[in-house]
Amino acid sequence: MHTQLKHLLFAAGIACFTLTAQAQPRKLQVKKTVQAANPLMKPSTLPYNAPDFSKIESDYYLPAIQAAIEAQRQEIKKITDNKQKPTFANTVLAYERSGQMLNRVTGIFFCVTEADKTPDLEKAEAAVIPMMTNFENEIKFNQKFFQRIKYVYDHELNLLKGEDKKLLEEVYKSFTHAGALLPKEKMARMQEINNRLAKLQQDFGNMLPKAANEATVWVNDVKELSGLSETDIAQCKKDAEGRGGKAPYCIVITNTTQQPILASLENRALRERVYNASIHRTDGTGAYNAFPIIVEIARLRAEKAELMDFKDYASYSLENTMAKNTTNAYAFLRQLIAAYQPKAEAETKAIEDYARQTEGTDFHLQPYDRFFYSAKMKKAQYSFSDDDVKPYFNLDSVLVNGIFYAAHRVYGLNFRERTDLPTYHKDMKVFDVLDSNGKQLALFYCDYFRRPTKRGGAWMSAFLKQSGDRKQLPLIYNVCNYAKAPEGQPTLLTWDETQTMFHEFGHALHGMLSNCTYNTLSGTSVSRDFVEMPSQFNESFASIPEVFNHYARHYKTGEAMPDDLREKMLGSLNFQSAYALGENLAATCVDMAWHCLSSTEIPTAEEAQQFETKVLKEIGLLNAQIPPRYSTSYFNHVWGGGYAAGYYSYLWSEVLAVNVADYFEKHGALTRAVGDAFRAKVLSRGNTRDLMFIFSDFTGLSAPDAKSLLKARGL
Repeated sequence: MHTQLKHLLFAAGIACFTLTAQAQPRKLQVKKTVQAANPLMKPSTLPYNAPDFSKIESDYYLPAIQAAIEAQRQEIKKITDNKQKPTFANTVLAYERSGQMLNRVTGIFFCVTEADKTPDLEKAEAAVIPMMTNFENEIKFNQKFFQRIKYVYDHELNLLKGEDKKLLEEVYKSFTHAGALLPKEKMARMQEINNRLAKLQQDFGNMLPKAANEATVWVNDVKELSGLSETDIAQCKKDAEGRGGKAPYCIVITNTTQQPILASLENRALRERVYNASIHRTDGTGAYNAFPIIVEIARLRAEKAELMDFKDYASYSLENTMAKNTTNAYAFLRQLIAAYQPKAEAETKAIEDYARQTEGTDFHLQPYDRFFYSAKMKKAQYSFSDDDVKPYFNLDSVLVNGIFYAAHRVYGLNFRERTDLPTYHKDMKVFDVLDSNGKQLALFYCDYFRRPTKRGGAWMSAFLKQSGDRKQLPLIYNVCNYAKAPEGQPTLLTWDETQTMFHEFGHALHGMLSNCTYNTLSGTSVSRDFVEMPSQFNESFASIPEVFNHYARHYKTGEAMPDDLREKMLGSLNFQSAYALGENLAATCVDMAWHCLSSTEIPTAEEAQQFETKVLKEIGLLNAQIPPRYSTSYFNHVWGGGYAAGYYSYLWSEVLAVNVADYFEKHGALTRAVGDAFRAKVLSRGNTRDLMFIFSDFTGLSAPDAKSLLKARGL
């Protein structure tokens, strides 16, 4: 998942978190000596402003953020106190250049609170979120400030060109979308809603990793783990030791509904336990119930949209996307659903028929059985299993000989590991990113291994974004959740995990290769339904033979994957393809349905699960065998992140990505000329031009071609 949006929404002035207007941040005791020694309160002395984690302590963040807020407050006051006529230079550009300390400190803070949240950081976050939201309200509803921006918009928009014009448009839009044109009483209510939403979204985000840890499935007898490889059993033992040792082994619940380990577990009762632990983690049947938070978030979002004269939150949210409105989004989804449904029914019947060959004619396939029998069926059909290919997907080789190699071939990039730059965790690595002429382009940080202090999923973001105006190179990071192998052994990945690495690096390239003047417009500062395109497109390089053969080498012998095994694996990629599309469509439609309700239509917490069932049934996606990838109660993209009414963007962007991949395939996938064109026309542009123009300028298509997605998915 792409979560730089979460940080950018703060930095660009579009609040993603929202608490009560009367709520004030809890005072934390901060020693004066801490403030004096605080390295966050001044620019880093390391190259490119890299964070100096060797000097940063958890109690430094709050005072630094407080100081940074006050610094930007004074910068904005200087703008509003200016007696001269408002101009682009003295108002909009001055605003763009304000808050640099706040950008820098929060970029670091929100990275570590997601990737390595200790109890101290959680306490700090509880104070920081309302503080940031209150400050966001203070800026967006400062009428004296907004009137200056509006004057420039009304008088200079048509006089400006290029990035200057785009910056003015985006700044003005960010204020009006927040409610700067509302009457006074509605403006006050909007601020209350923003503040309350900030607290609720923070509470939801804090609940999920705790609930996942609570849902851990403990196993007393190793015999119950039959079907797992020795490596996987060792991982279960390691996970148990790291989580308190309630039993000799445990199975950790990942963020998605279906758990990958179900493909291997032979013990049906244990499969059922794992599946139930996953789907019930936050529905109130256990220690955690997210529904009261969810329905309040949904109700407040709907009210927020109504204050802005939109019929629902989805309409409000989609206004500034490529889809534009719910009509277009649903038309796109229904086109995919129609192609998906008959394929899904055929797949399920084929798996159940296969299972009955060994389990008997009265066997009824359950959702916790699907992965297991699908994997057996796949192995029978293609004569290989995930365990056969994992030895060829050594994480280090995937990174260096796969991801970096492809980036070198296509964009001329080179990567050089650095050991002199400190990180927030010992497992991380840092690389210089160099252009073909040796010029430094960026720093790349990678944090790949799971731990209890890290939230689930995978994402990309930046400590600092690229900006020519600020003379700042991008400091980009990728975060994933792979099980780390025991000391001295290589970490081996599945094919899905390999693709995830390529995916997140596609986001990283979008940030690294940015070549924009303004921070607000640079890198991944684009709409949700465009931002996933570079990442999904980058996945295509994972299976290009020349790239694949370069990294897919046995971790012991160094030999390339045998041709027959490679062909079997790649030939099976669309095996049971309807499942992957169906779980995504189901999650997408659940998201859209919640956000197409008016404030009076939101169900109660007790009705929330039934609402999801009703929605899926009505749109033709209620299928016990293919549940939503994320169910309502643990849908972090929607309730804790920046993808409300926006999860459709993964499918929308995949269409764009397939169209781009088709162009590369036609003109030479590893050809520098094609890569340089994509870099110049797409990856370097950020949000400096209309996104449909950026897409069309490269592909030559006047509009995305959805049929290409169905073909790529084997549908």
